[in-house]
Amino acid sequence: MEHITLLLGIVIVTALVFDFTNGFHDTANAMATTISTGAMRPKAAVAMSAVLNLVGAFLSVEVAKTISGGLINEDGLKTEVIFAALVGAILWNLLTWLVGLPSSSSHALFGGLIGAAVMSAGWSSVNGGTVVTKVLLPALAAPIVAGLAAMLATRLTFRINRNVDEKSTAKGYRAGQIASAGLVSLAHGTNDAQKTMGVITLALVTGGVLAPGSNPPLWVIVSAGVAIALGTYLGGWRIIRTMGKGLTDLTPPQGFAAQTSAATVILASSHLGFSLSTTQSCSGAVMGAGLGRKGGVVRWSTATRMFVAWGLTLPAAALVGAAAELLTKQGDWGVAATAVLLVGGSFAIWLRSRRSPVTHDNVNDVEPVQDEPAGVVTQAMASVAPPPTGAAVASDGATVPASGDRDDDGPAGGSPLPSIPAQPGDRSAAAEPARPARV
Repeated sequence: MEHITLLLGIVIVTALVFDFTNGFHDTANAMATTISTGAMRPKAAVAMSAVLNLVGAFLSVEVAKTISGGLINEDGLKTEVIFAALVGAILWNLLTWLVGLPSSSSHALFGGLIGAAVMSAGWSSVNGGTVVTKVLLPALAAPIVAGLAAMLATRLTFRINRNVDEKSTAKGYRAGQIASAGLVSLAHGTNDAQKTMGVITLALVTGGVLAPGSNPPLWVIVSAGVAIALGTYLGGWRIIRTMGKGLTDLTPPQGFAAQTSAATVILASSHLGFSLSTTQSCSGAVMGAGLGRKGGVVRWSTATRMFVAWGLTLPAAALVGAAAELLTKQGDWGVAATAVLLVGGSFAIWLRSRRSPVTHDNVNDVEPVQDEPAGVVTQAMASVAPPPTGAAVASDGATVPASGDRDDDGPAGGSPLPSIPAQPGDRSAAAEPARPARV
C-alpha cells in the first residue's frame, strides 16, 4: 500500500462509499419480506443481514475478477476514470433510494464505468462481449427465473399445506423466512461486495500497484465487506417499505418461497462469475410469490415504476459518469470540482429525505390502499390455477368450494357459512308462516 497516491486513495475511499450505499440500498433484497410479515423485528433483521453480508464477502472472488479484468480494458485506463464512474453510481443510488425504488446498484456501477471509459478512451475501451454475456443477459434472465421459481414454490407450498391449519404452520414458516433471509444476505455479500472489490482492484491496477489480472488483496476484501455490512446495518428503510408492502402483500409461506428462490439464483450466478443484480432477482421473486398465491394481486403501478428505474439505471449512470469524466479530464481542479459536486449532491439528497423520514419505527406503517384491479398477468395466472378438489361451479362461472374443502391459500376457504337461527320478532320471509292465498 506504500505506492498508493493521493488520487488513488480518493478513489478507494469513494469506492468504499459506494459499497456503503450499496449496503443500505440493497438491504431490502434480503430483509423486506421478513420484516413485512413480522418474522423478525426491523433492527434485528438488518443486524443479522449485516453480519452475513460480511461473511459472504469472503466466499468468492469470481465476480470481482469479472469487473477488474473483463468489463473494461485495463490498457491505458486512468484512475480518474474509475473515480468518475463511482460518482455516477453513487448519485444514482442515492436518487433511487430517495424515491424508494429498488433499482440495481450493480447496473449503476456498470453504467458509470462504461460511460466514463467511453468518454476517456472511446468505445474500444469496453469489452462488449462481456457486457452482453455477463451483465445484460443475466439482467434480463434474473427476475424472470427468480419470479417463476418463486411462483412455483409458492403454489407447491400452499398445495402441500392445504389440509393444515395456516396458524399452526405460520410459526414454522417465519423461522424458515429467517433462515432464507440469512441465505439471501450471504448471497448478497458474495455477489455485491465483490463488485467494489473489483473496482478497487481495477484502480490498483491502473495505478501500477497491482499487475493486470491480479486477485483482490486481503485488505481490499476486508474493507469492502466491512463497508457493505455497515451500510446494511444502517438499513434502507424506504426501499424496504416498497419491497415489503408496496409490490404485494405476502404471507410467511410466500416470503419463504420468494427468499429461497432468490438466494438460489444469486448464489448460482456468483459461482459462475455473473455479476447479477440482487435487486432484480429479489424483486422478481417477490412478484412471483405474489402471483403464486391464488387471489394474490401485484400492484402493477409500483412494479411499472420499478421497471422504468431498471431501464434507466445503466444509461443514466453512464451519462453522469461520462459528465464526471469530462470534468476530471481537465486536471486537478476538475477532480476537485467533481468531488465537491458529489458531496454537495449527496448532501442535498439527504436533506430532501429528512422531510419525510422512514425509519425502523414506521417502515411497516403504510397507509391502507385499495388493491388494484387484477391486470392481464394476474388474471392469466389465476386462470391456470386449479380449483380446489370437489369445488362446484356456479351459474356465473365462479368457483364455489364444497363443504369441508379448502382453498389453496387459507384455512377456511371452503368452509360453508353457518346457518343463522331466526330471532324473536324476525320478520324475514323464512321466519314468517305461510299465508293463505287471496282470490
